[in-house]
Amino acid sequence: MIEWFSWVQIAVALAAGVFCLVMGLLGKKPNDFTLGSLILVELLLIVQVVIAIVAPFVGNHPTGHPLEFWAYLISAVLIPPLAGFWGLVERNRWSTVVLGVASLAIAVMVIRMHAIWFVQLA
Repeated sequence: MIEWFSWVQIAVALAAGVFCLVMGLLGKKPNDFTLGSLILVELLLIVQVVIAIVAPFVGNHPTGHPLEFWAYLISAVLIPPLAGFWGLVERNRWSTVVLGVASLAIAVMVIRMHAIWFVQLA
């Protein structure tokens, strides 16, 4: 992981989550903006996958268990497409709320991945 990139991911996921929650609670159905924010979160996760593959080869090893990190990362990569599919199939205000909750869950998962990579005690 790259530390500054993980903080960017967290900020984007939080912003997308709050945006989708507000839109859903205002009664808006999923639209290009709400789904687009989730796509942005997914793209950042895909970049994180590439970073996580390359980082150990350049001397940036996780301080925690790599299997735990990869379990979080793979799970996180699966959440946005599933939430987006839900938003496209069941188009109501609660689907937009689901998009927001998915983005907030991604933020929490990236925080945990950050902790696994950087701040494990020996």
